[in-house]
Amino acid sequence: MCYTVKRASQAINLGNEWDAGKWKQANILEIANYLGDKPEHFPKAQAKLLYDDDNLYVFFRVEDQYIRAIAEETHGKVWQDSCVEFFFTPDAKLENTYFNLETNCGGTMLFRYNDKNNNTEKYVEVADCEKVEVCHSLPKIIADEISEPTTWTLSYKLPLDVIGRYSKMTKPQHGVIWKANFYKCADKTSHPHWLTWSPVDAPTPNFHLPQYFGVLEFE
Repeated sequence: MCYTVKRASQAINLGNEWDAGKWKQANILEIANYLGDKPEHFPKAQAKLLYDDDNLYVFFRVEDQYIRAIAEETHGKVWQDSCVEFFFTPDAKLENTYFNLETNCGGTMLFRYNDKNNNTEKYVEVADCEKVEVCHSLPKIIADEISEPTTWTLSYKLPLDVIGRYSKMTKPQHGVIWKANFYKCADKTSHPHWLTWSPVDAPTPNFHLPQYFGVLEFE
C-alpha cells in the first residue's frame, strides 16, 4: 500500500469539515481491511494527510455506530473506545521502530514510541502530547453508547519537532518515504472490530506489526 502526502501551501486550520479549504487537495485512504472475523458492524473509516515545514496534519472520518468514549486521561485505554490510530516510522531506513498515536473519538490520546529491536517503549511526555492540536466532532465523554448510525471526524496537527525528540526522523519533503499504517478499532464496545489500511497477516488482531506497514511518500 502506498499513500502520497501532499504539501500544504500554508498552515492548516483544523476543523470538522472533511472537504474544507486545503483538505480538498488531499488524497483519501480507506481503512477497509480487517483482522479476525469479519465484523458484524463494519464502519466506513477514511483518513487523509497533508504536511508543511513544521507539521504533519492527519484527518479521520468515520461512518460509525455503537460509539463510546470513556478514556479521558492521556495514555489511557483509548483503544477500548471508538478509536482511530496512526502508527508510523518516520524514516524508511529504521527497522522495527515506530510510534503509535491512538485517539478515541472524544480526542483523548495515547502516544508512544516503540523499539522492538530491544523490546523497549516510551510514552511521549504529556507536555509534548499537549503540543498536538486535536479537533473532534463528538463530545469528550460518551458513557452511554450511541447506537444509531453517526458520522464523526477527528483531526490533529502533529509538530515534527515532537517526533524528533524521540526518534531519528527524515523531515518530510519531496521524495521522502515514511512507513505507516492506519487503524480503526473499538475493543470494548458492543460491536468490536479491528480495521486496517495496509493489510496485516496475523492469527489474532494485532496492530503492533511494523513489517506490514505501508508507504507514505511525501510529494
